[in-house]
Amino acid sequence: MDVRFLLNGETVELTGVPPTRTLLDWLREERGLTGTKEGCNEGDCGACTVMVTDAGGARPLNACILFLPQLHGCAVRTVEGIAGPDGTLHPVQQAMVDHHGSQCGFCTPGFVVSMAVAHLNGDTDADTALAGNLCRCTGYAPIVRAARAAEAQPVPDWMRADGALLASRTVRQVGEGAAGGPIRDAYRPQDGDELAALYAAHPDATLVAGATDVGLWVTKGLRDLGTVIFLNGCSDLGAIEIGEDRVRIGAMADMNAMRAAMTPLHPSYGEMIRRFASVQVRAAATVGGNIANGSPIGDNPPALIALGATLHLRRGDSRREMPLEAFFLEYGRQDRGAGEFVEAVSFPRQPDRLKCYKLSKRFDQDISAVCGCFNITLAGGEVSAARIAFGGMAGTPRRAGTVEAALIGRPWSAETIAAAQAGFDADFTPMDDMRASAVYRLETARSMLARYFAEDGGGGPTLLEVRP
Repeated sequence: MDVRFLLNGETVELTGVPPTRTLLDWLREERGLTGTKEGCNEGDCGACTVMVTDAGGARPLNACILFLPQLHGCAVRTVEGIAGPDGTLHPVQQAMVDHHGSQCGFCTPGFVVSMAVAHLNGDTDADTALAGNLCRCTGYAPIVRAARAAEAQPVPDWMRADGALLASRTVRQVGEGAAGGPIRDAYRPQDGDELAALYAAHPDATLVAGATDVGLWVTKGLRDLGTVIFLNGCSDLGAIEIGEDRVRIGAMADMNAMRAAMTPLHPSYGEMIRRFASVQVRAAATVGGNIANGSPIGDNPPALIALGATLHLRRGDSRREMPLEAFFLEYGRQDRGAGEFVEAVSFPRQPDRLKCYKLSKRFDQDISAVCGCFNITLAGGEVSAARIAFGGMAGTPRRAGTVEAALIGRPWSAETIAAAQAGFDADFTPMDDMRASAVYRLETARSMLARYFAEDGGGGPTLLEVRP
């Protein structure tokens, strides 16, 4: 494919780019920009973090699972571009020196870029901003101290330049054309209609949205993706519409946008999204991708199922919808036809009764062993409705139907909760794996229901309210 973007302020125009060439490999092998490091090569360690700016602003991304065509029309700034053109250190770089935030130095470029993006965006939650960067030498205390020390310093002029450069230079013309300009079986549609036509014509193509999952197929699985359709040009599929009666989330909405939308409506869901991978991954990962990949441990489906979500699918000019839980047929199989893609997911506006509980071995950036989401409605002291959904308890995200039935129409009491807990054994037969045993998963599910009841009655602080 042909790709044009800005790199540290200079226009880069590439012709005949292999569609699955990662930015990390290209930076290090073709440009000699070796400050961006290869660590895990799967988006976990943050050593490869770069700053990417587009119409939505600046965000940190993992270069190791970012394909070059995804950068078309964007501005990229590596650690070499964080300092000023005359070599003046960025405030976060100086703070890292002053607070001894670097030892072996391997992770330092990634930390610096993450810190610089947070500094640019006015983000002072250093613990969250740095959750996607791993350090094995210094420890995080001096790094966090450095981030906080830099907060009051002004943003350097050169860090604000990329947005202006994008506006002043034409960086989206290369490779555009009919059907997105196919080169070497790769396409870049510009909206949902063009995508629908392309995917109907090439139903065996691999759709690439954020590449947080597909990227590992290449970097770890060494797979040839065949025909590739990049979705990052389809901005119309990223819209989030919050109406009076319904909320509609476009499939291309990234997880940071999803968190911002959900937090005012359902704070527990928004807080769970904060623990969804890292800032870098959330800036790339999409709601549609998290649903369409059919993972039994994806964190969005349980929450959305508990909210009564409807999935919207499209193939060509035809559209259909279904309850989200009906989309997941069995492990590795979803109700999605050839050439059909997830267009959006929607759910009714409703009073907030949703609680989401994510259990994982690490608090930040870890895969759920169990994710339980509870949406229980009361009327006159009785349970009038209940939607309870889990990830990690079966081969697909699944509702706890027996438990729901045991609650509905009964008093909202400890006795009702105790009786309903037995229903989890009928609803689920979880597996043993490295994350948790089947027995532990079932016990955890029962405990989550009890926790929901306790929190609903004001029974003490949540884990997030406990401070040292």
